[in-house]
Amino acid sequence: MSGISTHVLDLTRGKPAARVPVRLYRYEFDAWVEVASRETNADGRCDEILPPNDVSVGEYRLVFKTVGYQDPSLYPEVILSFSVSPGESNYHLPLLLSPHGYTTYRGS
Repeated sequence: MSGISTHVLDLTRGKPAARVPVRLYRYEFDAWVEVASRETNADGRCDEILPPNDVSVGEYRLVFKTVGYQDPSLYPEVILSFSVSPGESNYHLPLLLSPHGYTTYRGS
């Protein structure tokens, strides 16, 4: 994988979270601008939300709409903000999701 990608895993069900809407934003000129919109596939993945050639240094935000996938949910959406460093173009950011919490990390 390359560019910006994610994988959502449902910890309650012990399986991938399919059909979760995901939006990617980049911070530009004092505002968040949407650069891509996807939905996780049957394996809970959004491969290459943004291809490596389009990844530039700066601040990004992945927004996961969990309210339709997981009801009830304490978090109707999960926002992962991260920074892209110079010389880097591969950012895989998995989300581990449960009704009352979530965690994330930088994958490979």
